[in-house]
Amino acid sequence: MISYKRIVYPIILIVFILPLSCFSQRILGGLSAGINLSQVDGDEIYGFHKIGFNGGPSVIIPFTKNKKWSVTLELLFSQKGSHQNVGPNDTTGQPKPYYNLNLDYVEIPVLVHFTDKKIIAGGVGFSYGQLVNVKEVEHGVRIDSTTLSRPYNKNDISVLADVRIRIWQRFWIDARYTYSIFKIRTRHFKNDYQEWNRNQFNNLISIRFTYIFNEEVPGKNRKKSAEE
Repeated sequence: MISYKRIVYPIILIVFILPLSCFSQRILGGLSAGINLSQVDGDEIYGFHKIGFNGGPSVIIPFTKNKKWSVTLELLFSQKGSHQNVGPNDTTGQPKPYYNLNLDYVEIPVLVHFTDKKIIAGGVGFSYGQLVNVKEVEHGVRIDSTTLSRPYNKNDISVLADVRIRIWQRFWIDARYTYSIFKIRTRHFKNDYQEWNRNQFNNLISIRFTYIFNEEVPGKNRKKSAEE
């Protein structure tokens, strides 16, 4: 199995070394806030029913003269997990299982973005996440054996892609899809007929608003050029 250190250390090098190599470029700062719609693939519960927070600061580093290509580095607090509401009674008269899983991460995403006409941008990259809080409830009862130490992995390496659209001046809205590369847990299931194991992965869609502080606004730049 690939060591997490082989992935985390290059991320740290990118975060600290890349800004130095791009010192001549204009480095932009941003702040994002929004929601995650998430599920855990492999938990026998389906649908993006878990809602959580996603947000934090970012640094955007252009690396071409026309500023269409850039690297985005973020530091995020991201709430993931899985949720199933109490459903109608089944044929036995008992309520269907209730399930709620909270997985809170501190994440460092690294993305390469291409911006077209300063209006729309698309990006792909990867992210390292550190689990900082976990809570699991099944059949309405908290599972005390679920802690930061087990059974969920404390590290989550994910691939991600997003599309960002300018909505007004320095305000953008973006939609992001994120999926775990490595399993976050292997769980054993059984019923009256069979037993089986399933690997579990974080799977989420994020909708966020982003403000870029020192970005050149297209409309204002054209007006300034005309006046000069």
